[in-house]
Amino acid sequence: MTELDSTDQRLLMFLQQNGAATAQELGAALHLSPSQAGRRRQRLQDEGLIAGYSARVDPARVGLGVEAFISVHMAGHAPQVGRAFVALTRRCPEIVAAWTMTGEADYMLHVFCADLGALNHLVHHVLLAEPGVARVHSQIAMDRVKANAPLPVGRQTG
Repeated sequence: MTELDSTDQRLLMFLQQNGAATAQELGAALHLSPSQAGRRRQRLQDEGLIAGYSARVDPARVGLGVEAFISVHMAGHAPQVGRAFVALTRRCPEIVAAWTMTGEADYMLHVFCADLGALNHLVHHVLLAEPGVARVHSQIAMDRVKANAPLPVGRQTG
């Protein structure tokens, strides 16, 4: 784990909320010169603490009216079955995130679909059609009460 001073922590928190910030904006927020802020950002990128930048797109505004979480239970745990399923998750654009899990489910998927029909197709004709999948359980998100919050940098407990 990289040691972060309080300025690095504030910089990471700020960038998680505004990844498109200029060096001038970072400097003003951190009470540094733009060049100092830019060098700090570059160092954190070079050290791998900043993995990348992206824009948050409103799903409803681009026609993705259904958000769901799908737990996937595999029929077996042979390595080739897992590799095939992971490859499927990477090919399917509706699956925006996938995790291997402890507990009952083997995988948890976060998906966005245009409507319930598209979700039904994904579940029945894509996921359940995969030979290694035994069963799935989907939960449709009704409302986002907290989404994609910044990581609590510098607030570790121990």
